[in-house]
Amino acid sequence: MTSSLSSYLMPVTARPDAVMVRGDGSYLWDDRGRRYLDFVQGWAVNALGHCPVEVRRALNSQAAQLLTPSPAYHNRPQLELAQRLVRASGLHQAHFACTGAEANEVAVKIARKWGRLHKRGAFEIVTTQAAFHGRTLAMMAASGKPGWDELFPPGMPGFRRVPYGDSAAMRAAIAPDTVALMVEPIQGEGGVVVPQRGYLSDLRALADEHDLLLILDEVQTGLGRTGSLFAFEQEGVRPDIVSLGKGLGSGVPISAVLAAEHACCLELGDQGGTYNGNPLTAAVAASVLDAIARPEFLAQVVERGNYLGRELARLGDRFAGRARGRGLLWALELSQPCAEIVRQSCFEQGLLVNAARPHILRFMPALRVSNAEIDEMLSVLERALSSL
Repeated sequence: MTSSLSSYLMPVTARPDAVMVRGDGSYLWDDRGRRYLDFVQGWAVNALGHCPVEVRRALNSQAAQLLTPSPAYHNRPQLELAQRLVRASGLHQAHFACTGAEANEVAVKIARKWGRLHKRGAFEIVTTQAAFHGRTLAMMAASGKPGWDELFPPGMPGFRRVPYGDSAAMRAAIAPDTVALMVEPIQGEGGVVVPQRGYLSDLRALADEHDLLLILDEVQTGLGRTGSLFAFEQEGVRPDIVSLGKGLGSGVPISAVLAAEHACCLELGDQGGTYNGNPLTAAVAASVLDAIARPEFLAQVVERGNYLGRELARLGDRFAGRARGRGLLWALELSQPCAEIVRQSCFEQGLLVNAARPHILRFMPALRVSNAEIDEMLSVLERALSSL
């Protein structure tokens, strides 16, 4: 039945035959009753795990009041969420969207309009190799994923890519038409690539020196994933524009763009979206923020992340691999391109992990993952690696 129904879907990604029907915390169940320990969590989407009580309550409460009045009108959940995110980030204004790619598109629009208004029409944005900013045409051009240059030609102009973590290369790429620098604090899809401490500070100084905007894509790293509400806090920098998504809705589609006062240049008609900032998703995001922004919650993310990192490093030492990450975003780099084989072996044993690259496994558990669940994951992973 599954294979016949799947024929109605465009084949844009490889999926197993299992049909997921229920989720609770760190676990998923398929239509045959099999349970899976989920260390993918929708690619870091389910910040609070599957079907958290906070999200269910917010959905039920708001659904009984107002789903959407149209973006032509204000709604209270949107206004209150904007205020909270702006105050938490130290920025000035917010705009809501539905996906991370859409949020990044808005960030680019802001930068290009700012360049037209303040930098004699400058429009080019310097991004990085192996970056991932989304799958729209513009964000594919901004991203540095291998092979994407050959898809859907012609590629959108206005982006220049340099090696990630190399502030000198970023400096060398700045040209008269450059308006912004755009990076992820940690490259998630690129394989959890963590730059040296000081990289974001260097980019902040570089942007200030050349009168550029610093755009940080925190779609994956934001909302507690790295152990602080925003990853940029850990270097004491503040971007001019930051994009958020994934964990903001903990499974409900909502994203956001936050901008500093000097960068807020959008005017009526410059941006919109049918579902943007609807009260249903905004109410959910507020409930997620209630949980994640608590200091004790973030401290627990750091504690569990340190434990996960130590144990992955132990496995790396045993199997000639290398662990890297921060908070609860980790990767295990393998000595051979066998990540897909390991991922499949884990799946067959009831564990969901992500093969981010041919030689890299990625781990993005719920931010509420327990040490016992981490141990369960490690046990399965060790068996899968041993079977090689």
